[in-house]
Amino acid sequence: MTSRYSRKLRALEEKGRFRQLTPLQHRDGRVELRSRELLNLSSNDYLGLGRNQALRQAFYQSLDPADRDDCGLAAASSRLLTGDTHLAHRLEDEIGAAYGAEAVLLFNSGYHANIGILPALYGRGDLILSDKLNHASIHDGLVLSRAEHKRFRHADYDHLRNLLEKHRDQYDEVVIVSESVFSMDGDEADLARLIALKHDFDVKLYLDEAHGIGLYGRNGLGKAEEQGLLSGIDFLVGTFGKALASVGAFICCSKEIRDYLVNHSRSFIFTTGLPPVTLNWNLFVFTRMQAMNEERQHLVEISTQLRNALMENGLPTRGSTNIVPVLIGEDSAALRQAEMMQELGYLVFPVRPPTVPEGTARFRFSICADMEWPDLQELPAQMAAMSLDE
Repeated sequence: MTSRYSRKLRALEEKGRFRQLTPLQHRDGRVELRSRELLNLSSNDYLGLGRNQALRQAFYQSLDPADRDDCGLAAASSRLLTGDTHLAHRLEDEIGAAYGAEAVLLFNSGYHANIGILPALYGRGDLILSDKLNHASIHDGLVLSRAEHKRFRHADYDHLRNLLEKHRDQYDEVVIVSESVFSMDGDEADLARLIALKHDFDVKLYLDEAHGIGLYGRNGLGKAEEQGLLSGIDFLVGTFGKALASVGAFICCSKEIRDYLVNHSRSFIFTTGLPPVTLNWNLFVFTRMQAMNEERQHLVEISTQLRNALMENGLPTRGSTNIVPVLIGEDSAALRQAEMMQELGYLVFPVRPPTVPEGTARFRFSICADMEWPDLQELPAQMAAMSLDE
């Protein structure tokens, strides 16, 4: 008898949505797949730090192998037991000083942060208003929270205002939740409007800068820094797992909120702390990325070139960042074109529902600072030819 799991897996296969793990060999911005070397257009290593051999060598040379506090490979306990280290506090202090934040608390990933902070801070009698295209980790945080939650149409701040006008007085606490850069469309939130709404209705603002940190602002601190709006953000969440080529996340907040999260955030309390060697790497790259303005400017230039070239070739794209989507439509077409792209030398995976809405399967070209325009310049015409063949 066929199990319900088998039936559901078969249904995914029939829809072209069956996902599989794909082990890859990484070599300086390229990857080996089925004995072929491909340009990696599916990475979140936006500054190329994970592939920077000189940076990696400098990091290892900075460590003292005899010092377990520097090189330990495991914390072996939660931070509230024996997994806390001076390194963790030093990293939090460095982040706080860069952002001008009263306090910072580390989490093990952006996912841990979003599923741990929102349920800890908001419960019955509260309301969370979330952009419809916020990351799945935020959505899961909403579900885990006992607060009422509503999703406003993507970047539709008139809709958000209407929700606030209708519901603000019914709840004790209300928080607006948005990403700064949206991971599937490559567009940006209007932070000034969000802050204005926050003040108009006396609510809090929670901003996830996962795809902004490293890439925007004079010191690479994200979109809020770039726009001079850091002081308007109540809870700023960042991650080390993308442009900073590591693992871990943090929240900038008040000391009161930090203390509250240490005592109430389940994904912090019941998780083994980050290993010392990871904390050291995070401190190392966080410090160095603040000076990488040339890399940031280069990334803007080649991403803009690619977006313009795609539009010149009649390909539907959107956004304004280094995340450059190309809408394909049907899942089956996206799968076929991804295979064709791999034949042409590009590592591209189709993004399909439920990650994106039905009928909007797409490629998500992730442009990184260690790429050059000659790596990308043929891609728009090649994609246009594919579209004609469909």
